Amino acid sequence: MPLTTAPDDDDDGAAVRRGALRALDQGLFGPGSVSWKVWAAPTALIGFQRAIVLEHLDPLLAAAAADSGGMYRNPHGRFDQTFGYLLTIALGDSRTAVRTAQAVTRIHTRVTGTDPVTGRRYSANHPGTQLWVHVVAWHSMLRAYEDFGPGRLDEAEERRYWAECATAAELQTCGPAGVPRSREEAAGYFARLRPALCTSERANDGMRYLLWPPLRAVGARLWAVSRVTAALTLTTMPDFFWRTTGFPRPRLTHAAVRACRPLLRLTMRLAAHPAPATALTSAIAPTCGHILRAHHAARPPLHPATLTPAEARKRYGAPRTREPAAVS
Repeated sequence: MPLTTAPDDDDDGAAVRRGALRALDQGLFGPGSVSWKVWAAPTALIGFQRAIVLEHLDPLLAAAAADSGGMYRNPHGRFDQTFGYLLTIALGDSRTAVRTAQAVTRIHTRVTGTDPVTGRRYSANHPGTQLWVHVVAWHSMLRAYEDFGPGRLDEAEERRYWAECATAAELQTCGPAGVPRSREEAAGYFARLRPALCTSERANDGMRYLLWPPLRAVGARLWAVSRVTAALTLTTMPDFFWRTTGFPRPRLTHAAVRACRPLLRLTMRLAAHPAPATALTSAIAPTCGHILRAHHAARPPLHPATLTPAEARKRYGAPRTREPAAVS
């Protein structure tokens, strides 16, 4: 995903031509936000892998992923672009965030079809599907940050994190209404959806591919990193993941990860410094590394303020439209 959109004739064109991640303003969250802290941490690599695996428990999303086939045709590029999109929303200025989100929504309008497992129609922009993707991503980032990073957020930070999660949802077709606003509400959301979650041969194949991509498909660097992150990712999976998929729990691996957790936290703390963080990320995901480098090197923007998604859309984007519900 591009970091910036093409300049136009408005007063901010010169700032956009600078090509900075936050040329115009401080984005949707701004300095000191919990989102910047969590999403820019090296634990985000683990959180992202967790999210894209768990997403496959939604049968409609699993069908969309399998039918489109992008992760099989270009797994490295799809990983880099999708993770880069999420980082752009969290770290970019408001124009970059809203334009990028609208571009992805337009791409998703072509991703429609019928799920062979349930017989239901799917649409990548369906509000329910987008809400699942959004909540799983933000929950996974927080879980990885807590398990392998600095630890649990304090009460005020956690409230702010979930409020920022709802803010980011305004860029999706789901909107913020159904977004959990606390850890407890997130648990309730997953409990409500649990009866509708299921798996299939295609979904299990997709999850295995995302956890352990083949060497020939992704190259040596991502192949090696994925083996390490998969071991960490699987220790964070909820009980319903194991019950639904039927995957055997790697108990010895889980025990080893728990024993090594203090060392892992220290490693992540060292890797959180800008130089190693961008070097590590760039080695396996060039677009994401470029975004992190721009984030850490960002100069004061043209307008030192944050904008709401509604303000950003009014100023920089097309009016927001909702995707009609898919036919069941």
